[in-house]
Order: sequence, then C-alpha cells, then structure tokens
Amino acid sequence: MPFTGFGLKYPEYEVITPQTKQSFTIRTLNVQEEERLKGSMVTPQKVTDHLNKCIYEALVMKPDPIKDYDTFLKSITLKDRDALLYGLYHVTYEDIRNYDVRCTTCRKTYPVTVKASSTFNIIPYPADDVLQKKVRVPLPVSAGVTVIVKQPTLADELYLVKTLTPIGQATDIVTEIMVIDSFEQNIETEKTPKVFKDPQDIRDAYYSLPARDKRAIHNAYMEEFGKYGIQLKMRASCIYCNDDSEIDIDLVDNFFRMVFGAR
Repeated sequence: MPFTGFGLKYPEYEVITPQTKQSFTIRTLNVQEEERLKGSMVTPQKVTDHLNKCIYEALVMKPDPIKDYDTFLKSITLKDRDALLYGLYHVTYEDIRNYDVRCTTCRKTYPVTVKASSTFNIIPYPADDVLQKKVRVPLPVSAGVTVIVKQPTLADELYLVKTLTPIGQATDIVTEIMVIDSFEQNIETEKTPKVFKDPQDIRDAYYSLPARDKRAIHNAYMEEFGKYGIQLKMRASCIYCNDDSEIDIDLVDNFFRMVFGAR
C-alpha cells in the first residue's frame, strides 16, 4: 500500500507583525521544506526568494487581504518578516536552542544555549500607516538634496536584489539603499526639483554622497522605522576574551544553521 500521508496536525504558532500589525498563524517546517531551503544557498536572489516562499507556504492562517504570494510580498515589511521568521524558528526548533553570537569586543563567534523566548522583545510601530509613510530628510552636507525614506516591503527587497545584484552590485549596498524611495535635488535655475527614483540612479546617487549624509539617512530610517520590530537580545560572556555584554542574536544566520543541521 503506497504512503499517502500520516494525516498529522503540525504544531502552530501565532505571530502579530510589529509594523503592519497583522495576525498570522505559522506551522512547523517539514523535512521536505528543509531540504528545499538547503538548495537555496546559491545566490542572494535565491536565498531571499526561497526564504520568503518558505514562510508564506508555512502560513496556516493569514489576513483576508493577502490572497496570494505577490500580495504577501507587498503587504509585509522586512521587520515583519523578522517576526514571522522568529515564529517559524520557534515552532520548528523549540524554545531552548544553541545560538552562535559574535563578541562585540574581540569579534569572535562563540556558542551559547538560551531559551529563545527569554530574549524576545517586540516594539510595535506606533501608527497604522507604515506602508504609506514617507519621511523627507534634507541632507546635512549635500546642499539642496533631500532623500525620501521609507520602510521597504519584501517586494521592494526582492526587486532590488534581482535588479542590482546581477550587474555586480554588492548585497550590502542593496540593504542600505532599499530604505530610499527617491532623491530630490533643488536647483536654483529650475522651477521643479529633479527626482531620481530608478534603482540604478538611487544606487549611483547614494555612492556619490559624503559619508555624513549616509549616516543621516541611516539615523532617520532607524528613528522613523528601524527601531520598531522584534529584538533578540541577551547578556553573554565571551569564552575568548571574557567580555560581558548585551548581544544581538542573528536570527537569519541561526535559522539557516538549524536548517543545515549545524547544531
């Protein structure tokens, strides 16, 4: 008799996303889904797309407006994905886990065993318009230039990774510029400002900025959007230099370590 399934009910976990404030129920991964994720570790595009699809396919319940994968990508911010990934990690790999953390003093990585829920904290976005809100930031050094900052969605991230990475663009810079909606430049001899919205124009404009302007963009994003989300923090003592400090757990890195069975 061929196998047609055990008819199992998988463990489930409810997640309220911190920025869009939507309720999801996510189930544990199965072995087949783990194996599929292992095959995604090839290019930045595949990792991003496969991780998003893995989360989406593990959703048991989701808000009514999210009808398919495309609307999911457009309706969820990167900070929301952190919360969903935490829920997926928690329900799949249990609460008490081995994590790898990096010492803030000697920069070496060492393992710690911790109850994940004891490190978890959530700071919700204080309004309901995170997907519509844009913040204008006049740059302190580049006179006449204003950057419009936003909270990127999963669709924004995927589009930029696919658009910029194939032409040799480092993924780190994609992470930095995805918070930029556009640049505006006011020129005295022109009535209307020049607006730069094309991803490659944004990339080139960002590269041309003085370093202090880059920090102004980062600080504005963190103040308006970036500080709202989940935090996984713990105190740990480094086994190499004995430094005792508060550590941020890298959830994505540790998630993939569990997928590959490193611990």
